[in-house]
Amino acid sequence: DDCDLTIIDIDSKKCQRITNSIDAHVIHGDGASQRILQDLDMGTVDYLLALSRIDEVNLVASKSASEMGAKKIICRLRNTEYSHRNATITPMQFGIDHVVYPEKSAQKEIEKLIRKPSAIDVEEFHDGKITMVGMVMDSSSPLIGRSAISVESSNPYVHHKLVLLIRDGEGLIPQEDTTYKIDDLAYFMGRTDEVPSIQRMAGKSPLTVKNVMILGAGKIGRLLSKSLETDYDVRIIENNHEKAKKVSESLSDTLILDADGLDIDFLTSENIQDVDCFIAATANEQTNILASLLVRHYGVKQVILHVTTTNYIRAVRRIGVDAVISKNISAVHEIINFIRSDQEDLPVSKIEDVDYDALEIVVSSKSKFILKNYSFDTVPDFIRIGTIIRGDKVIIPSQHAEILSNDKLILFIKDNLISKAEDLFL
Repeated sequence: DDCDLTIIDIDSKKCQRITNSIDAHVIHGDGASQRILQDLDMGTVDYLLALSRIDEVNLVASKSASEMGAKKIICRLRNTEYSHRNATITPMQFGIDHVVYPEKSAQKEIEKLIRKPSAIDVEEFHDGKITMVGMVMDSSSPLIGRSAISVESSNPYVHHKLVLLIRDGEGLIPQEDTTYKIDDLAYFMGRTDEVPSIQRMAGKSPLTVKNVMILGAGKIGRLLSKSLETDYDVRIIENNHEKAKKVSESLSDTLILDADGLDIDFLTSENIQDVDCFIAATANEQTNILASLLVRHYGVKQVILHVTTTNYIRAVRRIGVDAVISKNISAVHEIINFIRSDQEDLPVSKIEDVDYDALEIVVSSKSKFILKNYSFDTVPDFIRIGTIIRGDKVIIPSQHAEILSNDKLILFIKDNLISKAEDLFL
């Protein structure tokens, strides 16, 4: 909203659509063309984002922009070979500051959900010692109708903080008197080892995942299998015989099933009712949606669905799927987090689907909060503090918490209000 945006695309229809929908300078042409890039004053470009679907185009555009003086380069790549330790060609050689691999971003998000089941969103902080989990409040949740402070007071041994609510598609910073409602997506923050207790408190029985079934041996499926196969019993269903045969040669500890994942007789023969986690990750999102609903009907405990577009996300969340992941959205979030963290010189994490951020900030001894001797209960309502880190100590704050100089805070705030948090604590 507060940036001058220039977009280059070779597709004239996309250019027209962008021109009609957002305030941007749109150029119809090849983003790797030196002629087009030279027409821009590249020395004034703070961030060059090379995000086409073709790796080679993105690499050429990145190199050209770097040579012409762009300050920071962010590049989208599909081929993960560039990140290998022994890679001959690396992103650094093209002047790239940050590489985003969409399939890898999606794989990381899915893996976090598998390792923290019962949640639909998971984010880790402070080297994994602190976790934020997002859970949908079902009608059976014991929290429905109760206020945040009431739940905290009646669960003194479950150290947690309600840090954000998404209600009817809109995000809001909760207050102590905010009450939980059915279908709320509630984000809780706590020490990582206390997440199972927080899940139980919310009426979500912690699930221990032992076996994982993945539909689709594409990039996401292969990355997941490679990462999970040492800790879980992993099976991949792939209906392309040649691909199934090729993948089986590279994944020694994963069982590759050459079959149709929508075949009910096949699923029954594989005891689908005993599967702990099912991930629908084919390139066809309609297939993924149908497969997800099918296996949920047969009793799979955790169902994770991958979609390529955003059209279905809100709808499928309401029909029984535990989590919906999009590689494109995962990549966008990674890019936004990189830019915001770079601009603010502070770690910033965007919360999915809403314009709220998690901000990590160290309280300055010269800050307004310290110099004016403010107390915890005077923190403005638009800021929600989830954790106070004091040395090696992790504090989940109560109403009477104390904030000291050099404390590290993890707080939640609307993205257009970050400067107000900086004015208070820096």
